[in-house]
Amino acid sequence: MPKNSSRSNEANSTRALDPASKPDDKVDHALRPQKLNDLIGQDQVKENLSILIEAAKHRGEALDHVLFYGPPGLGKTTLAHVLGNEMGVNVKVTAGPAIERAGDLAAILTNLRAGDILFIDEVHRLGRAVEEVLYPAMEDFALDIVIGKGPSARSIRLKLPKFTVVGATTRLALVTAPLRARFGAVYRLDYYGLQAMQQIVARASGMLKVAADESGISEVARRARGTPRIALRLLRRVRDFAQVRADGVITQQVAKEALDLLQVDPLGLDDVDRRVLKTIIEKYNGGPVGLNTIAASISEEQDTIMDVVEPYLLQLGFLDRTPQGRVATKSAYEHLGLEYVEAGQARLL
Repeated sequence: MPKNSSRSNEANSTRALDPASKPDDKVDHALRPQKLNDLIGQDQVKENLSILIEAAKHRGEALDHVLFYGPPGLGKTTLAHVLGNEMGVNVKVTAGPAIERAGDLAAILTNLRAGDILFIDEVHRLGRAVEEVLYPAMEDFALDIVIGKGPSARSIRLKLPKFTVVGATTRLALVTAPLRARFGAVYRLDYYGLQAMQQIVARASGMLKVAADESGISEVARRARGTPRIALRLLRRVRDFAQVRADGVITQQVAKEALDLLQVDPLGLDDVDRRVLKTIIEKYNGGPVGLNTIAASISEEQDTIMDVVEPYLLQLGFLDRTPQGRVATKSAYEHLGLEYVEAGQARLL
């Protein structure tokens, strides 16, 4: 972990392109789709979920346990609520770090009703003792309680109503194999395409009563890194800029000026992304270089680079992961205005 992690956390809290939820994102809850038909993008996941829902309704049973994984900000929490709305059941929301003891999980499970959904965000951060309680609950819908201590201790099994666990994680590899095996349906959420992002921004601008033309919507969508949460945040910042510096209407030029002011470039990269690439190219001759070294060099947390920065750079083709470390590609050199040299030396054009 880099030494300046507290400063890193403070920097991330003000980062416009940070896909993690922030306090000012509360307005996003009102913009969330309520039904599957309202969802934009993720077509394959939507189709699979519609089959899962219809089959469960036809049998009159609770949904099978579902695990969503992928980069933050793509709608895992939204999908959990959509499943609850489609099934007409309650959704209990918690997070892996919030369930510290097995007793905490037992209290949550005993308050669930038949068919309810228990949504566990950051499910990979559940403790081992908590997971041991969750296993029989998911598999047998039973809760094993140990009464007493030592030789006189005895176990009592309580039956639970049939419910559904919906897990969400950005790090599928950190979900233990026994826990992962208990999810009957596992779906990956990918970054959204430009057309889907344009539809999301257009829908949000209409609901927020923001005046925006088609070119302005496209400009916001193009720089939002294929992430709806970021798109909504940028839309609000561009709206503020348009009200103060323009006539209140988001045009392409207004959106461009506002996003340039936020240091968000036309491909959706910000200062943190560019620092990662420049560090690899200028300090380490284009790589390969290890994640720990990159994090220490720019005073960022390893998790931030791995979960937030790298996935998008990999998608753009700006970064390669090799057994020896991270390597900047020729496209990254060109985007930063650096001349690509096979030996790894970077020179300003």
